[in-house]
Order: sequence, then structure tokens, then C-alpha cells
Amino acid sequence: MNMKKLNPLTLLLLLSFAFTQFSLAADTNAQKLDNQVDLAIKKFKQDIPGGEKFLTKVKGYLVFPSVYKGGFIKGGKYGKGALRVEDTTKYYNSMTAASIGYQAGVQEHSVLIAFISEASLNNFIKSNGWEAGVDGSVIVADWGKAKDISSISYEKPIVGFIFGEQGLMAGVSIQGTKFKRIVP
Repeated sequence: MNMKKLNPLTLLLLLSFAFTQFSLAADTNAQKLDNQVDLAIKKFKQDIPGGEKFLTKVKGYLVFPSVYKGGFIKGGKYGKGALRVEDTTKYYNSMTAASIGYQAGVQEHSVLIAFISEASLNNFIKSNGWEAGVDGSVIVADWGKAKDISSISYEKPIVGFIFGEQGLMAGVSIQGTKFKRIVP
């Protein structure tokens, strides 16, 4: 095919096809991530007493179904997730962190960060490039497996939950983790 004599209609059809393929790929990635987020929320509600009732009380929550942490002296972690408000995905986010110190191993876990107040949720939504501990103070919930989290009164406007730990690494934290809006 001679590119100099490309029919405008043919060009339009080719561009339309390319855009459709790109859109379908993006939709597939978003749908896959949403499905993983749904499973993580289901696990949170099943494994954590009061989890379902707790989520009805918060203004929104970030869910990262698989956060991978690994390192040997130097380490890092990464995960992709979604911000849900009223059970609807509003945005997709990544979380990243780097660390130096005594550490060895690999771990996978899920993270749910609940925004208790409307102001904390709005501050997160307005930002792009938010860092836990700098742009917002996140307390990681420490609860006994038998304790109902919906009965706990949280002092901070943002509460993080780490659950479903698998792997060989101790000491999971959210402090210093950077969150950025992404397109899956």
C-alpha cells in the first residue's frame, strides 16, 4: 500500500481500529484490577471481624490487592489498586516505597486504607503524588483477630489495614509510601 495515496477514509478506519484496540486493552487492565480489588474487599470483610460494617462508615477507601515487598539490606514495595467511594471505583493508584536497613526476604500482602473523614478523602483526591506521613498521617490499625473493628474509635482521619500476609518478611508499614494516580 502506497502511504502517499492513503485514502482519508482508510486512514480514519485504521486510526479508529487502533484506538479501539488501545481502549479495549485499557478496559481489560482496569477490569482485571477491579476484579482483584473486589476479591481483596471480600477477603477483608470475611477475615476481619466487623470489616463489612466498618466499610459502610468510612467516606472512601483505597484497596491494593497485592503489594509486593522485597529486599536484602535495600528494599522496596509496589502495588496497584483502586480508590472506592460508595463502592464505586473513582481512580486507580500505585503505591511505592523504598527502604534501607536490616531486611531480607519477600512478602505479598493486601492493603486497605480507609478515609474516615470527608476532608481526608478530599485532600487525597485533590492530590496526585501523595505521601503517607507527609501529606497525610496514616495509622496502621493494630487489632486482635477476635476484635470487631467496627467498634473501635479511630483518632486519626486515615486508617490503614494490612492483611493476607504471605511470605518471609516482618515489619510492614505504610509510612513514607508514595501514592500516585495511574491508568492501569
